Amino acid sequence: MFELHPEFLTKNGQKEFVVLTYEEYLALQEFLADIEDLMDLRAAKQEEGDAPSVSLAEVKKRLGL
Repeated sequence: MFELHPEFLTKNGQKEFVVLTYEEYLALQEFLADIEDLMDLRAAKQEEGDAPSVSLAEVKKRLGL
């Protein structure tokens, strides 16, 4: 995990914007992409249900690898 050090900019006494370092921004973007990938994987597994599958070892065997 990573730690954020946000700086808050206010407008009329209310928090309006957040400023992050570029490194923190990149880490946050990567984290969000990982979460999106995980959600996509879970959705695909749920959609697949009880469909038959083939192990990696069996695939390698069939391909002669």
